[in-house]
Amino acid sequence: MTQNAALLTVGEMAAADRAAISGGVPGLDLMEAAGAAVARMVQRHHPKGAVLVLCGPGNNGGDGFVAARLLKHAGRRVTVALLGPRDALKGDAAVMAQRWEGAVLPATPLLVMQADVIVDALFGAGLSRALEGAALALVDAVNESGAAVVAVDLPSGLHGDDGQPRGAAAIRATRTVTFFRPKPGHLLLPGRLLCGELHVANIGIPDAVLADIPPQQWRNDPALWKAELPRPRIDGHKYQRGHVLLRGGDKPGAALLAGHAAMRIGAGLTTLALPQEAMALPGGPDALMRQRCDGIPDWRVALKDARRNALLLGPGNGAGAATKQMVLEALATTRPTVLDADALTAFAEDPKALFAAIRGPVVLTPHDGEFARLFPDLGLLPKLARTRAAAKISNAVILLKGADTVIADADGRAAINANAPPDLATAGAGDVLAGFVVGLLAQSMPAFEAACAAVWLHSEAAKLGGAGLIADDLPLLVRKPLADLRG
Repeated sequence: MTQNAALLTVGEMAAADRAAISGGVPGLDLMEAAGAAVARMVQRHHPKGAVLVLCGPGNNGGDGFVAARLLKHAGRRVTVALLGPRDALKGDAAVMAQRWEGAVLPATPLLVMQADVIVDALFGAGLSRALEGAALALVDAVNESGAAVVAVDLPSGLHGDDGQPRGAAAIRATRTVTFFRPKPGHLLLPGRLLCGELHVANIGIPDAVLADIPPQQWRNDPALWKAELPRPRIDGHKYQRGHVLLRGGDKPGAALLAGHAAMRIGAGLTTLALPQEAMALPGGPDALMRQRCDGIPDWRVALKDARRNALLLGPGNGAGAATKQMVLEALATTRPTVLDADALTAFAEDPKALFAAIRGPVVLTPHDGEFARLFPDLGLLPKLARTRAAAKISNAVILLKGADTVIADADGRAAINANAPPDLATAGAGDVLAGFVVGLLAQSMPAFEAACAAVWLHSEAAKLGGAGLIADDLPLLVRKPLADLRG
């Protein structure tokens, strides 16, 4: 089932194409099917107006020639414009250009401004250099035209591996038609915004080719982790569902949010280890237990109960030496641990000390600022690459938060989340997410799968909340998507 959620890098997609062709599927048939999928998309969603098909010098251009031919046969008014000389086309793209019976005009911004619908078949997902000159002028003209844009595979100017423009600009598409499987760049920002509505077309590549690739990144989807999702047993009891120990600070709001979330996601018990001044402060459900913890000696006592099998530190803890030492004490137990917020910032001056202490299952949940403090040498890498590198360096699961949250394991597996609504950008949402992760860890869910499940459920809960969502809503809202998954 994970095949359906697979994301293919540019190199992996090229390998899938080659495998399909070597297995007996002609390359011309693949190109014909790709162009037909683009033509269908234009007809379905943009059935009126003049169509301009912008073709580039590679196979994307070949797909464009196919789409143009089929749209013309369907009765549409179609203009084909080529960037570069026609005699530079090679292979299957040259064959498809020959099958186009109309004129082929030079691609110019003036043509762009006359179109109602534009098919962007200029450049493919593996663009290796920044657009400039005539190519950049075309991209700018498309973006200024106001026409509906259907992109072939990926909007021209974007790279399929990271969703980043190569150079100053990339086309903003209304819809993008890609083939066989999406690429990371379709989900990572800003690529996801520039792609518009994404459609994945089956063009005849058999799923069996994935067995020889195999992909190591996926769209975060229940298919990845549903088999590991904890399910209460009718003969079970609360200790079988795990006991979360959560370190809170003198202002325990963040810890209360996280503790409530841990319980709602299924942890049997949750104990907040709080300073004396926070013990009597109101907040949180009555089922949350509290234990006085004024410093490191009290924390050591709290850790002695081995039934407390999953630990969370960071929300509202303060980023001082005491938090740093408590993190080290927690990691020494080798119990599944989530480190968030202040537990990460406490190691900003000495991240190697944190990484050296990681022995058991650990999930680090930084936002971009916290990530930069822990991994200052990775800042120039694209998001997927830097999250993977951080996981390998730290030997932990890294949950790099954002609108395009990436989860990566030290073994190279990675997932990109794509279901988070804008309303999730609210204070305390990260504390709830950390609580979801630790609550799943307490129920013996593996760390990578727990992080992926928590992120997806967090986003689904937020979608239910809609306008006016605050973090306090999320622990209650998660009940429906969780129940739906359990079936």
